Formats: sequence, structure tokens, C-alpha cells
Amino acid sequence: MEIDEVKERLKKHCTIYESQEINPTNSIEESWIGKVAWQEPNEKQPMDSKGKLMIPLATLYLDPSKYIPEELFQYRLITIYMSEDIWDNFNKNDLKDYFEIRTYNNLDNLEKCDYTSDKIKPLPLITTESDNDYPFWDDGGIPNDLFEIILKMEEEKNVDYGEDIFEDNACTHKLGGYPSFCQSGFWFGNGYNYVMQISSDSKADFNIIDSGNFYFYYNPEKNDWKVYSDFY
Repeated sequence: MEIDEVKERLKKHCTIYESQEINPTNSIEESWIGKVAWQEPNEKQPMDSKGKLMIPLATLYLDPSKYIPEELFQYRLITIYMSEDIWDNFNKNDLKDYFEIRTYNNLDNLEKCDYTSDKIKPLPLITTESDNDYPFWDDGGIPNDLFEIILKMEEEKNVDYGEDIFEDNACTHKLGGYPSFCQSGFWFGNGYNYVMQISSDSKADFNIIDSGNFYFYYNPEKNDWKVYSDFY
């Protein structure tokens, strides 16, 4: 197998969300960091297990004209809330208990809300696409068969993964692509596929311990989420 074939099999698409200090449109098609902007009429800002209001982390509009992971293709909007207690529980692999993740496949009945927090500066997110997101070498994201092929290419053809194959990994808020692991990586398996990440964002004054990320995994058959985090 040649390098171009390996790259073609390995690279993935992703939709990138970048925070910008711009005037908001307040449209339902606008995404946010640090703000939840839409909800169903019977919904309210959720409480955590201790009865405290959860922090509005993000509103993500899933634009059908841009890349959406297969597992999330039925949805058009995702809102994410986070419990403040998460900062004392990063020793756990699955942080789902500290998140409220709401998905919407029909936008017609949603109503505006304006949930923000002094923990994150609310900013609109603009979207772009990438078709060359690659996994880091040691994070477990390379399929086993390709991993063995690359090892053989390194041994026999003096190929270097970082120099000759890897092109980019969008280390920011994104749908799809590969996780931007800060450490060695973590995968849940059992039908839970990585689908998106929310990252530390200096513009929004949001730092996950030390420039870390939240990684979201979704099992569509169970309609269930898992959340992992790491940092430097």
C-alpha cells in the first residue's frame, strides 16, 4: 500500500466551530460557546444532582450543508450544559453524569432562551469544514490494520507518520474528525463512537484545567452519551 492510499483511508471530515467576537444574528442557525439559546417550550435550564443550575456550555447548530457524523445526522441542534461539580471529578473516565446533552431533530417548535454564566464568555461560533483531520500517532484512533501497515512502511520504506502521513487535527470545537487528545487517548467501545468535542477557548475565557478538551461519544441505538476529558 502506498502513502496516498493510507492517507485516503485514514483522513476524516469534520465541521469546525470557531468563536468570534462578532455581532450575533440570534438565528436558530447560529451556534454558541458559553450560551444555550434554544429549548422546547416545556424545558428549563437544568439542575445538577445537587440542585444547582448547570452551566450553559454550548449551542451547536448542525448545518445539513456541512459535515455531520452519521450518528448525529438526524439532529439539527444540540445544546450542552455542564455541572460546576465536574471540576472536582476529572479522575473519572466517564463524565456524563456532569452533563446535560439535549438533541433536537425538529426546530419548528423550539423557542428562544438566553442561558449564560459568568464562568464562560458567551460568543457566537462560525463554522468551516475540513477534509483532512487525522488521528495522532499514539492515541488509538488508527484502525489496527492500518496501524500495522504504517509500522511496516516505517520499517521498510523509512516512512514517518508525523512527517509523511499526518496532515492536521483541528484542536478546537468540532463535529466529527478525530479527538484532539492531549494524552494517550481513550475509547469507550461497545457502540459508543466519538462524534464531537468542545475545547478550551481563550476568547471565551474557558479553560479545561490546562488547555484540555471534552470528547463526546454517542451510541445511537441506546440514545446514550459518554464524555471523556483530558488536558496537558
